[in-house]
Amino acid sequence: MYAITIPEPGGPEALVWAEVPDPVPGEGEVLVEVVSSAVNRADVLQRQGFYNPPAGASPYPGLECAGRITELGPGVTGWAVGDEVCALLAGGGYAEKVVVPVGQMLPVPAGVDLAEAAALPEVAATVWSNVFMVAHLRPAETLLVHGGSSGIGTMAIQLAKAVGARVAVTAGGPEKLARCQELGADILIDYREQDFVEELRQATDGAGADVILDIIGAKYLDRNVRALAVNGRLAVIGLQGGAKGELNLSALLSKRAAVTATSLRARPLAEKTAIIAAVREHVWPLLADGVVKPIVDRTMPMPEAAEAHRLMESSSHVGKILLAAPNA
Repeated sequence: MYAITIPEPGGPEALVWAEVPDPVPGEGEVLVEVVSSAVNRADVLQRQGFYNPPAGASPYPGLECAGRITELGPGVTGWAVGDEVCALLAGGGYAEKVVVPVGQMLPVPAGVDLAEAAALPEVAATVWSNVFMVAHLRPAETLLVHGGSSGIGTMAIQLAKAVGARVAVTAGGPEKLARCQELGADILIDYREQDFVEELRQATDGAGADVILDIIGAKYLDRNVRALAVNGRLAVIGLQGGAKGELNLSALLSKRAAVTATSLRARPLAEKTAIIAAVREHVWPLLADGVVKPIVDRTMPMPEAAEAHRLMESSSHVGKILLAAPNA
């Protein structure tokens, strides 16, 4: 088969479409012929040499895919050759074939195109696990989503609205904010021109956000704590603004607030399996009903992954960037 390889870390040009050995499914795994994969920030970090795959994972980038099962490994039940699926991966999505543990696999939701289903596993698992399983967002609460026009952001807006929450977003510029509003965002904040702490204070009559989903990290840490409501929960899932910041514990104590930080890729299989089961139970019916939908900016040929990475790094997209496997 062919896959996107990274012979040496570097810029987008470091991504090389090359022939590699076919993967072989082991116990509790299936082989999936990839129709499409999706680009994530973690892929960019891996390409740059800053985010290596977990031990035993595929060395190729790609944290999610959609495709068809072509082979069942030993001990696999409940799935059949030919099933159309999408999957959460620890790596290997930028390839014509990938091995997937059955616990990380999902059926393609009713009404969703197979290729577009690749836009779902990573964002659905990340948002559901952090906003609902960890931060316990409830109806009528306010969620602040940083990067509202991103893949994570567009899913977070839709899921929060589906459970009856109020959604505030930060994004860069009126066009991206307009797209967030179309998805249901109630409070629109241009981070380039506005102070999100002050804008949120005014929009919530001084209360602040009950839950904040943050992809920035250190740069926003102090302001995020100030933006939290009493009993608020800050969920940090990214470090685009740095890894080390100063935390005002006095402010945190005064609000009886909590800060959590999670990653998904390196979690044990049992934890990923539990998250995927929760996503199937809670998110998949919303997709089947059309309440939530995948947001795809564009699809590019997988061998041209370098161009997709350039687009990702420009931050000019809204939603997900997909990679179509050749002959899919």
